[in-house]
Amino acid sequence: MRLTTKSRYGARAIFDIAYHSSGLPVQIKDISQRQQIPQRYLEQIFHKLKKAKIVKSVRGPGGGYLLTRDPGKITVGDIIQAMREPIDPVFCVDHDKKSSKKCSREAECVTRHVWKEAGEKITEYFDSVTIGSLCERAQDMGIKKEMKHPFDYSI
Repeated sequence: MRLTTKSRYGARAIFDIAYHSSGLPVQIKDISQRQQIPQRYLEQIFHKLKKAKIVKSVRGPGGGYLLTRDPGKITVGDIIQAMREPIDPVFCVDHDKKSSKKCSREAECVTRHVWKEAGEKITEYFDSVTIGSLCERAQDMGIKKEMKHPFDYSI
């Protein structure tokens, strides 16, 4: 099993909003700079995240993206699912039956159960890791929060 950049970047982007937003909308350009992810690619990812109701957009000056739920209630599994990526290690145990391939040995394959259990354990782990826990880990690692407030004026 290998996740694509969509899931990896999606998780980093959602973490970024949770960690740096302080409740205000975050613009894609800021996420792009902090996480070193191409802005155009992030726009595609955010389209899927918005469709999955993980983020919502705010238009106008000071607009951007906000999380729809508390970071403690959004899991890495939610993000991977929003990107519609299979987590199963081999095609013959695809939980969602998205694979067009069919294994001719499915009925008599002893190892299929091993691959199926591995996929279930991986899914279970991703579903246990919340964005909130990633924020706590970032604080423990000493990652500084960048607070850009669009309403900060100097005279």
